[in-house]
Amino acid sequence: MQNDERKYPVVAREGWPIVAVFVLSATLATWSGFAWFGVVGWAIGAIGLVLCAWCVWFFRDPIRDVPGDAGVVVSPADGVVCAVDRVPPPKDAGLSDDESRGMLRVCVFMNVFNVHVNRAPVSGRVVGVKHTTGRFFNASLDKASAENERLSLVLEQEDGSHVVAVQIAGLIARRIVCRARVGDVLGRGGRYGLIRFGSRVDVHMPAGAEAMVRVGDRAIAGETVLARLVASAAVVDEGGRDRSLCAEAEEPDA
Repeated sequence: MQNDERKYPVVAREGWPIVAVFVLSATLATWSGFAWFGVVGWAIGAIGLVLCAWCVWFFRDPIRDVPGDAGVVVSPADGVVCAVDRVPPPKDAGLSDDESRGMLRVCVFMNVFNVHVNRAPVSGRVVGVKHTTGRFFNASLDKASAENERLSLVLEQEDGSHVVAVQIAGLIARRIVCRARVGDVLGRGGRYGLIRFGSRVDVHMPAGAEAMVRVGDRAIAGETVLARLVASAAVVDEGGRDRSLCAEAEEPDA
């Protein structure tokens, strides 16, 4: 699998149409301002320029240095780690009860200032893409995992094990984008989707995985190692928690 890191522009392609609308609107507003109000057009133009710059900044898609270490799981999103626990993935992911039991979950909360491009946590073949409608609670709350609108992406690794990345819509975010389709092969850290205006991504890993982050840690998509996969390990009882402070994700302790 090849890394696609250098093939993308600095703006996520889902943002291109929105940036174009901002630029067109700002241009028309500035032209109208000069035509109707003279020098006031300069003020309108300045405001339009700021809004266009914000739009480009929001959809920024920076280059990331994806680690090449074997057996690591990288963060699918920029943000703050808001939960590290062991709970099964959503039923819509389609995993068996035996495989789901004791899976390690790491949740990363994104606010409106974070990069919103999502990246594959591991290399693997896409064997499941399931969108589930739901509510729009604040994504920093733990109940958002089960009750909010979400999209589950299931990646099958070479050894047959599965890693599930769940994009979860939030209080403001109402648009989940997933480019991946069943049968696609993604490289670790490869771009696969985006959530607009702040939300959360949960990663469910095989029961033997060892967490490398704690609640409150900052994560960078495609770079931060969330966990290491272990070939064999004792299964932790389902529901056993390490820590979970999702409600405090927006204001982590220093």
